[in-house]
Amino acid sequence: MSQATMKKTSASQLGPPRFENGKPLWIAGFRQHFTSETMRDIPSLWQRFAPHIGNIPGQVGRVAYGLCFNAQSPDGMDYMVGVEVSSPSHHRADFSVISIPAQKYAVFLHREHVSKLRETLDAIDKWLPGSGLQTACGTAGVPDFFERYSEEFDPQTGMGGMEVWVPLKS
Repeated sequence: MSQATMKKTSASQLGPPRFENGKPLWIAGFRQHFTSETMRDIPSLWQRFAPHIGNIPGQVGRVAYGLCFNAQSPDGMDYMVGVEVSSPSHHRADFSVISIPAQKYAVFLHREHVSKLRETLDAIDKWLPGSGLQTACGTAGVPDFFERYSEEFDPQTGMGGMEVWVPLKS
């Protein structure tokens, strides 16, 4: 695919997922409830959390996560920004720590600017019904899906290293 064609490709033109058997994770960070009116404030949660990345006791690697809980609720959703930690203990009082169990995922690459992530999420919602797969959403305390920001993600440009991990029923 040429560079010109790639630039015209929209986030809504979803590429095929890869499938991963995810390991269990402990994620520590800030969690907040958002409504449709306050969703635009999610970047400020990331800005508040960013100075802590690399300074969290027991942090594993430098990958950051955006976890979405109750994403289909009419009352809004909870969103958590965080990093993987080796243990659920010894964290700041204002941090939430959650456990994500080992499970199978459909993993979608997001190639566009982070501000267009909603388009990729909408495309995943359209892809799922025809895929023959079912999501493993609805387990209390476990995210419906999560965003994974690798070390290639550049917060200055909002580009690179972004994936959406959707848990699947076995």
